[in-house]
Amino acid sequence: MSQGRYNRYEKARILGARALQVSYGAPVLVDTEQSEPILVAAEEYDAGVLPFTVRREGK
Repeated sequence: MSQGRYNRYEKARILGARALQVSYGAPVLVDTEQSEPILVAAEEYDAGVLPFTVRREGK
C-alpha cells in the first residue's frame, strides 16, 4: 500500500508507532540529521521505507 493511500489517522498512528520504536533504539532506516524520533519517523515515512501495513475491516 503506497503512502498516499493512508488517511490522516492511519498516518498519525504509523508515525507514532515508529517514533516509539526509534526512541527505544530501533535502527533508523534512512540517513538523516534528525535526532527527534518523530522527525526521524516522518523522514522514513516520506521515503516510503516503513514496513507497516494497515488492515481495514468492514465496508
